[in-house]
Amino acid sequence: MTDEPLISRFDALLCDLDGVVYAGPDAIDGGPESLNRAVEMGVPVMYVTNNASRPPAAVAEHISELGAPTQESSVASSAQAAATLLAGRLPEKAKVLITGAQALADEISAVGLTPVWSQSDEPVAVVQGFNPKIGWEQLAEAAYTLADESVLWCATNTDRTIPKERGIAPGNGTLVAAVAAATGREPIVAGKPQAPVFHEAAERAKSQRPVVVGDRLDTDIRGARAAGMESIEVFTGVDTPESVLRACDQERPTYLLGNLRELFDAYPDPDVTPGEYEDQEVTARCREAVATARDNGVQIHAPENSLDGWRAACAAWWALHPDAESPTSPEVTWEAAR
Repeated sequence: MTDEPLISRFDALLCDLDGVVYAGPDAIDGGPESLNRAVEMGVPVMYVTNNASRPPAAVAEHISELGAPTQESSVASSAQAAATLLAGRLPEKAKVLITGAQALADEISAVGLTPVWSQSDEPVAVVQGFNPKIGWEQLAEAAYTLADESVLWCATNTDRTIPKERGIAPGNGTLVAAVAAATGREPIVAGKPQAPVFHEAAERAKSQRPVVVGDRLDTDIRGARAAGMESIEVFTGVDTPESVLRACDQERPTYLLGNLRELFDAYPDPDVTPGEYEDQEVTARCREAVATARDNGVQIHAPENSLDGWRAACAAWWALHPDAESPTSPEVTWEAAR
């Protein structure tokens, strides 16, 4: 651990929105002001979002209204990624059925393709993105169109859920799954957790040492791993310390934060020590917290649910299970700090 704040390790933040900056229309405590502070320190912030229902200009306006002045060019969306992907596979002016919002249709138009809204228009592709107003008729139109196996199907993202001000709600992935169940097909996916949207965001920021900041293991953290970038899991959205501990190897974040204010604190990197039998026991220390992983569980010596305790537990358990292809199920026990 050094005295330097965690943010000093990076030259750009590639930041998720829902669950990190805001939940629905409301700012998450510590979100916008921390990102504004980062920019004031000379660390650019790019917003990488899977929400394809709003144009980048509207997203930037929303962030600005919450206290972090933002330009449209600082927003990289899954709708943009989907449009770019389709433009690379389809001829100019090709017709694309929109199963989503007008913002998605606008991105399709921006790359020289033709958005349409009905199977009768004979589209050669379907693009599906989140739209809170979408209904059965639009999903059915996609299914009718995709009955033709030659039609290309692209989903902007497959997030199963989305955090809102009232709680966790169905996301685009839930709607994509409905069409998949009806058609027996699976889409190609353009946004997170695929790497291109992160690479584009880093290039726009002229970054050599970016870090991905997110609240979801399956999109933000997996996407960071796919892009070869470090990642920060912030516990203000979907995933929890328990789900992070259980994560498969491709969804394990580099850093764990309670909220974005902690970007400006020194980060306590856990020290990991193999036990007497290296393949059976690993101990990790994070400041005063100590965690020992063995067999099928982790014993944590720290105040219960302390963040340092979870950091130590993750370090120990992951070191003992470095190649977990699927989520694990460790038994966790807490004891008073030594």
